[in-house]
Amino acid sequence: MSEKKKKSFEQDITGDGINSIKKVVETHNAASDGAIKYVLIGVCVVFLFVMLVLPLAVVAVNALKEGWAAYREAVSDEYTIKAFKLTLIAMVTATVVNTIFGIFASYLLSKFYFRGRELLASLIDIPLSISPVIAGLVFILTFGNIGWMGDFLKSHDIKIVFAVPGVILATIFVTFPFVFREIFPVMNAQGKEEEEAASLMGAGGFTIFLRITFPHMKWALLYGVILCAARAMGEFGAVSVISGHLRGKTNTLPLHVEILYNEFNTTAAFAVSSILVLLALLILAARNIVEWKAETKQKQT
Repeated sequence: MSEKKKKSFEQDITGDGINSIKKVVETHNAASDGAIKYVLIGVCVVFLFVMLVLPLAVVAVNALKEGWAAYREAVSDEYTIKAFKLTLIAMVTATVVNTIFGIFASYLLSKFYFRGRELLASLIDIPLSISPVIAGLVFILTFGNIGWMGDFLKSHDIKIVFAVPGVILATIFVTFPFVFREIFPVMNAQGKEEEEAASLMGAGGFTIFLRITFPHMKWALLYGVILCAARAMGEFGAVSVISGHLRGKTNTLPLHVEILYNEFNTTAAFAVSSILVLLALLILAARNIVEWKAETKQKQT
């Protein structure tokens, strides 16, 4: 093999070595590159300002437009507190259920190979591709009085549609894949050689999971839990369809905001919206902390 062909083969495998690194690391001094960079920065800043900063500012200004007294009255209203409690119940329940399922499903699909494995992974992603409104309608047609399980539920005095169980069920459905989708790539990349070695050395299944599997996936698990909680907190479409908008009973915070706005009580609507904004900021802070700790841990190892 000639030197020229040998070099080309090495470049195909590893690139140009230090020259390839320089292409990425070294800054470009060309004026055109600088202009493109600042144009892209400007576009990003304008987009974020219009789509994120400005709406948040509008929420804050309108929530406090009539003063702190009106704000406190809106957020401490009986229906607001009940909606807040139901939102927390649905969020926590959906997060716990989907975390347990996500761990089990990720372990199954990453450690075992069987016919229909790809189909199962695709089915888990269905909530990401179906409109939440359609999902709520499907639950009504399944568990409602006219649904195929309606007679059975009525005979056993079980109420799902237009009740709290329906709100929780809809929230679980729309947040179904979030934990799984964060854990599965990590566990799949890990493989199962370490678990098999520990098993040959006499370790039990639970010990293997705690000592080997869990340390690899813990940051991805935390990240998935945060994403699932954030999505559950803001769910509107499916819950709106299946809840029946019963104030004080099946209304979550997003639904309560809609009712207040439809009643032209805009100040109270923005005040309640600010609660969701504050919760979202807390979740965002938690996500950034998890990302920072994961990156720090990765650099240490």
